[in-house]
Amino acid sequence: MNAAQKHLLVIEPQTSYLDLPLNDIWLYRDLLWLLVKRDFVSFYKQTILGPLWYFIQPFLTTMVYTFIFGKLAKLSTDGLPQPLFYMVGITAWNYFADCLTKTSTVFRDNAQIFGKVYFPRLIMPFSIVVGNLIRFGVQVILLLLFMLYYAWQGSNSQVTWSLLLFPYLIILMALLALGLGLIITALTTKYRDLAFLVTFGVQLMMYATTVVYPLSSINAKYKTIILLNPMTGIIEAFRRGLLGKGQLSWGTISYSTLFTLVVLFLGIVIFNKTEKTFVDTV
Repeated sequence: MNAAQKHLLVIEPQTSYLDLPLNDIWLYRDLLWLLVKRDFVSFYKQTILGPLWYFIQPFLTTMVYTFIFGKLAKLSTDGLPQPLFYMVGITAWNYFADCLTKTSTVFRDNAQIFGKVYFPRLIMPFSIVVGNLIRFGVQVILLLLFMLYYAWQGSNSQVTWSLLLFPYLIILMALLALGLGLIITALTTKYRDLAFLVTFGVQLMMYATTVVYPLSSINAKYKTIILLNPMTGIIEAFRRGLLGKGQLSWGTISYSTLFTLVVLFLGIVIFNKTEKTFVDTV
């Protein structure tokens, strides 16, 4: 057996922008979990409350939204308890927003690592999407506690069959954030200004999604515009499944799915094209 036959991995230049190195990602799965662990530990390192911030942040946000949008603005919540209504929207939106925000700076934040050692570059954004599932899971536990409390209080919320879509909706949010993040991180290698606009843009996008108001309260004139946001159908499906309220339709889910697939396709193409030369521009 010669030396070439002993190699476990041969590093070759990609021949197509459509390459999705899932096999390489599987081979480097140990690195994937190492990155997930690193991000999880670094989040609460040198903090007093540590992982409790995973509970505190959505709880405080819910209380603020309840006061501002519920008590002051008096926005409709479809007859649901205001904290419960906002908690569902916040839990879903936080996962999407965190994945998008962190993925959008992958090239810039990891330029030193990318320039020194080989590994499938898509592992970095994948680790962000997987790692945020931990935070999402913790926040779902808090949401379930809210649901139990209001059920005990006699709330009119109820779990419906739409809850079966829960795993699919999570995957949809993850892939949508991943696709958008890959496009943005590729563009920021040349246009640094985009990095400053991402956080602001995500906030604006939230108000164009049914996080703080139900779709049923939107004037028909503007409802179509709100439905163009793929996250609207996803969050409405979340509320329908968990609380029994929300306008769930196969049309909106199909649109969100198609939009996600197109964005993910474009993201992979642009990412693969950029990763070959980004070290020279970052």
